[in-house]
Amino acid sequence: MTTVPPFQDPHKKKGSRPFIIPVFIPHAGCPHQCAFCNQILIADRPDQTPSEEVIAADISRFLTYQQPHHEAPQISFYGGTFLGIGKERILKFLGVATRFISRGQADSIRFSTRPDTITAAMLDLIQRFPVRTIEIGVQSMDDTVLRLSQRGHTALDTRRSVKLLKERGYAIGLQMMVGLPGQDESSAMTTALEIAGLLPDFVRIYPTVVLKNSRLEVWFRNGTYEPLSLDAAVAQVKDLYGVFRGKKIPVIRMGLQASESLDFDGTVLAGPYHPAFGHLVHSEIFFDKAAAELASETTPIHKTVFFVHPSSIPKMRGLKNANIKRLKTIFQIDSIELVPEASISEEILRVEIFKGPKQNLCT
Repeated sequence: MTTVPPFQDPHKKKGSRPFIIPVFIPHAGCPHQCAFCNQILIADRPDQTPSEEVIAADISRFLTYQQPHHEAPQISFYGGTFLGIGKERILKFLGVATRFISRGQADSIRFSTRPDTITAAMLDLIQRFPVRTIEIGVQSMDDTVLRLSQRGHTALDTRRSVKLLKERGYAIGLQMMVGLPGQDESSAMTTALEIAGLLPDFVRIYPTVVLKNSRLEVWFRNGTYEPLSLDAAVAQVKDLYGVFRGKKIPVIRMGLQASESLDFDGTVLAGPYHPAFGHLVHSEIFFDKAAAELASETTPIHKTVFFVHPSSIPKMRGLKNANIKRLKTIFQIDSIELVPEASISEEILRVEIFKGPKQNLCT
């Protein structure tokens, strides 16, 4: 049985910010390229696995960015299938990261991998290293969707891999996608419910976009694949977020991480890519809460005051004040005021409504 350091989820610790040191191994270890993937573009690196020297240099560089309020650094291997890169490279890369941990410069190791690469033998291989967190690219729990997306694994592989990781005491992150080929809202919701039932420590939700030089580009251009609109993706992810929040499972990311390569003109050909996708989802959640508070009002509303946590003011406003404008229009409100209140939870709002004759006020 592996001895893994006790996991204290940094995403749940109030007032803390985990300090992740990303090490990208673009497309390394993947047995084939999934229909939606062009990992070279996502990882912002050439199509080659970095050397040990490059990895050490990257870690050293990121350590200089650490601030006093950050949690202890966690060295994180992203961009490929870590347990698929071969025994020799697995041991070398974990060895490089472990040297920083042995010197007290970092706390633990994290990596992402495919569910079908997680076996008892692989976990035996890495057991002597301070690996704390393993993220699994689940993407869907619908075998038809997995087949159409050319993932090369099944939902059963995910269930088995999570069971193995739980037996070994690792912290588990599960990643899912919306808008995959053959996936509708019902399929995505079923995936979220199944993932929630596996009780991971956290999840990520990514919308599918059409990347240049991906298989999806071919399907998009010949009309056999249609990506979700931005509004549809936000609406779907909002509902999925609610599933995980209901199970008290942190959602640590919604939407692709913005990068120079993704933002470069012509890289994302179609689909719901937005550098503030997560903010859009949170804004919709706050809009729904505000609208629900106002829906029962039958007399004219002169002024509405929403009390929210200071960090949630931008979410309540929405991008370019969109939520305020929508609420005023839908409910015929003269004036809306947002008041920061630190004693309120970040996801709660409190409302005071002032009724009276409609007036021509500007806010």
